Amino acid sequence: MGLADVHAHLTLPQNAAIIDELIANAEKAGVTTIITNAISAADNRAVSDLAERFALVKPAFGIHPVETVPVDRHSDSTGRDEQNSSFSVDAVLDWIRDNIEKGFAVGEIGLDGHWVPERLWEKQEQVFTALLDLALEAEKPVIIHSRKRERRTFEILAEKGIKRVIWHCFGGKLKLAKRIAERGHYLSIPANARRSKSFTAMLTSLPRELILFETDCPYLSPERGRNSQPADVALTRAYTAELWSASETEVEERLAENFTRLFGVEP
Repeated sequence: MGLADVHAHLTLPQNAAIIDELIANAEKAGVTTIITNAISAADNRAVSDLAERFALVKPAFGIHPVETVPVDRHSDSTGRDEQNSSFSVDAVLDWIRDNIEKGFAVGEIGLDGHWVPERLWEKQEQVFTALLDLALEAEKPVIIHSRKRERRTFEILAEKGIKRVIWHCFGGKLKLAKRIAERGHYLSIPANARRSKSFTAMLTSLPRELILFETDCPYLSPERGRNSQPADVALTRAYTAELWSASETEVEERLAENFTRLFGVEP
């Protein structure tokens, strides 16, 4: 038995600079699996390399939906200008296809309507469906980003018949989250759950057998003023135990069973 962080970004610069400390903290907290999600061409390679270095790091290969189209998400919100893509999406798809057997999952993939304007949604969906096809062919679970496009993401997953799904940091309405759960999809709860009404509602309303934990580190911290880290899933375990009127051991056993059912291995 062990704790799993099913969605982290250990290769981002702020994490890579202190990776040994983050891994040590995770092990001390009882974390035995950290699924590190890739977001770009270079990141896929970095995630692969990190997984070879640390046994508890499991690689998820993918393309973040914002990276699939030529949008500058760092521009100010009043005028996001298109810019040239920094890499070939086709080349990334080829790399993932060639390396997918080494991957634990396909992620982070999906749709984004927060940073990406509607005129580029069709292209974004084309890349998303191509990645889903790769996951289906390789029989890999998918880890989904769906910000501001939750319903369309749900439709595409249903159309493609995708069953092994983790919805990362779901931001839609609870009614849709329940429909997602009815399809047997998993939803991962971030480490900021204690200070989030929506994630608290998910923990108390969704089937416990479809819950997993994540950190999205370095984001979604349980405490303001610091970055999150994989060790923080232990704090989510403690909060969940309070909500479920269960012991932390019982919560960990429940989450370990969920993880094993989805991935076919224990965390």
